[in-house]
Amino acid sequence: MASFARKASAGIAPDRHHPHTLSTLDFQGASSAAAAKAMKTELSRLAAQIKSEEERKFFQQEMDGFYMLFTRFMDEKAKGAKLDWDKIQSPSPEQIVPYSTLSESTSSSELSKLAVLKLNGGLGTTMGCVGPKSAIEVRDGMTFLDLSVRQIEYLNKKHDVNVPFILMNSFNTDEETRRIVQKYASHNVSITTFNQSRHPRVNKESLLPVPRTPDSPIEQWYPPGHGDLYEALYNSNLLDKLLADGKEYLFVSNVDNLGATVDLNILHHMIESDAEFMMEVTDKTKADIKGGTLVDYNGHIRLLEIAQVPAEHVEDFKSIKKFKIFNTNNLWINLRAVKRVLEEEAMDLEIIVNNKTTDSGEKVIQLETAVGAGIKHFKNAHGVNVPRTRFLPVKSTSDLFLVTSNLYSLVHGELAVNPKRMFNTVPLIKLGDHFKKVSHFLSRFKTIPHILELDHLTVTGDVTFGSHVELRGTVIIVANHGERIDIPSGAILENKVVTGCLRILDH
Repeated sequence: MASFARKASAGIAPDRHHPHTLSTLDFQGASSAAAAKAMKTELSRLAAQIKSEEERKFFQQEMDGFYMLFTRFMDEKAKGAKLDWDKIQSPSPEQIVPYSTLSESTSSSELSKLAVLKLNGGLGTTMGCVGPKSAIEVRDGMTFLDLSVRQIEYLNKKHDVNVPFILMNSFNTDEETRRIVQKYASHNVSITTFNQSRHPRVNKESLLPVPRTPDSPIEQWYPPGHGDLYEALYNSNLLDKLLADGKEYLFVSNVDNLGATVDLNILHHMIESDAEFMMEVTDKTKADIKGGTLVDYNGHIRLLEIAQVPAEHVEDFKSIKKFKIFNTNNLWINLRAVKRVLEEEAMDLEIIVNNKTTDSGEKVIQLETAVGAGIKHFKNAHGVNVPRTRFLPVKSTSDLFLVTSNLYSLVHGELAVNPKRMFNTVPLIKLGDHFKKVSHFLSRFKTIPHILELDHLTVTGDVTFGSHVELRGTVIIVANHGERIDIPSGAILENKVVTGCLRILDH
């Protein structure tokens, strides 16, 4: 029972970094086998508690997926498997195609074979919001979901097609999302939601599942990352339904990436190049050093995430010289190919181990995978280096500041860069903890400042902005502890550092 994996990995096959002695391997192999057996017993015990046969069958299907991941994790751990850094090279020119070289799409008929999927598993907690992140208002009173629906609706109307819109929810977002999407019933867009898997958190010491019953509290479970997309599509029968409806291609992106819109040229290139998988990448800046990147590993294209990088090579990974691009997580996937790979049982995504400490102080691990790691399983797979405008994520209120400013305008649900902006780059925005939550952020601006000529903004401490403020060049505003700075309405700050205390009170 030395190897539990379904098939030998075709991916970044980790090489042994420190050769173990045989006795160590035997001991660790035996420990892995024992842990796998104990885990299987616990999972069976959980399933046995479910009375309804249909519910039990569904639960077992999810637990089988989790068990597969767990045994593969234990197997790699026993072998002391590590990445061979020397085999990692920058991708070749054939592996990354510049967007500017794509031929112009002249026909919209290819859209009839497309479906659009947004990854909608995340909560808005990091921005101080309750419920799905996609329900946060980002522009002109519209949420992420509103903007996505408006984009697809306009696409369908303009080209007289019916591109379906799909949301992959997690157990954290499913109920609320299904309630929200009812408001789009009268819109010209067909909306489908489905759920990704629910996996049990694992106690780090005992390597046993934290939940003791199938309906244990929600915090004892986790959604296993967006790499679960393939299995979840298959298990929900949605993959077969899409194929039966004549849909052959799927455009996948994060729901919070406002730049991820349907691009006819990319779709046309996918069909023309007979690629089963394409990943949109874009040039790395200092703000993106932690983003996953495409690499050449033993002559094959692979996704490399920072979590897979050995500690001694993390600085190399962050280097803009060696790895010039990063994954936007805008992916174009051939649905027939997904079905083939899954039915061959060949899907073997690199495991990302996420260590967490619960509120009660228990150390747990979550085994996760990334959807982009699937690139290694598909024929003619490659990256397309796209303009930065296709990567516009809103992960924080600093990002929210940008997308609500006059740097962008809203056209049919898409954000368009203001043509009066003289530079190709987006300003670097760093808002401090006083701005971290959306409610605090909104209370500190009477109106969002004009930033067409801004390069860099740093704000820390108790700072508020009046209306019609204009920021240019580099502006740094620091209110130290106990101080407050009110930037007056109509102020123009150009290449200024503002410190100290400035109070403006209405009377």
